[in-house]
Amino acid sequence: FLFIIWESLISKRQVIYPMQLNSSIEWLQNTPPAEHSYSELPILTNF
Repeated sequence: FLFIIWESLISKRQVIYPMQLNSSIEWLQNTPPAEHSYSELPILTNF
């Protein structure tokens, strides 16, 4: 068990998804969302 923890901390593995940035769609969504959130599909942009 300790070996698994130690190996996970010291290993230099490559990140599978390095660009896990949120899109701007979270800022367009009202809370709580309506039954149909958008009348047309929004344009997604990454920041």
